[in-house]
Order: sequence, then structure tokens, then C-alpha cells
Amino acid sequence: MLFGVFAHHSPESCPLNNESSKKIFMNIKKQMDLKIKNYNINKVIAFYMSVLEHQWVIILDAVHAHDIENLCIDVGISSISTVKIVPMTNYEDTLKRMEDGLKSH
Repeated sequence: MLFGVFAHHSPESCPLNNESSKKIFMNIKKQMDLKIKNYNINKVIAFYMSVLEHQWVIILDAVHAHDIENLCIDVGISSISTVKIVPMTNYEDTLKRMEDGLKSH
């Protein structure tokens, strides 16, 4: 299942402005790659950030949102950002679901 992880931090805690946050940030991707299997996370699909918005968007293929929550705590994302975890469905799957629904009526 796909999940979107939306992480937002304040300008004061931004890794560009805060040395403590910078240390955490510089190791997050490496830590995620090392630890995802411990949390039933199959793959990091994408990891993007909007620097001026102070927001990250991470797309993960995972089993449960609680596993993602624990990973975010373990690798330090939650120590510098507020995190929102959202189940995601791609467009083609949603379209197929809609088309199948129309066929059954």
C-alpha cells in the first residue's frame, strides 16, 4: 500500500537554519534506507522537499501507517517536523475502481 508522508517544520527548526536539525537531516535518507525493512516498509518511492515551504513529501510502499510512524520517530523526522501520514491510491487504480463500479450497476 502506498502512503504519503507530509512533514512540515518551522523556519527556526529548518536544517538550513538550525545546526541540530541539519545533523539529523543529513542522515535521514541513509537511516531510512538502513531501517525500512525493520518496519515492514517495502520501498521509498519518492522523497521530495519544498525548501521555501519547509515541507517534505515522502512516498512509501508500506504495510501499515503505524510502521511509518515508528520509522519517522526512529530516524529523527518527527524530532524536527510535524508529520502527517496519508494512505494514497494512484490514479489508474482509482479509475479502474470507478469503471468496475459502473459495470456492476
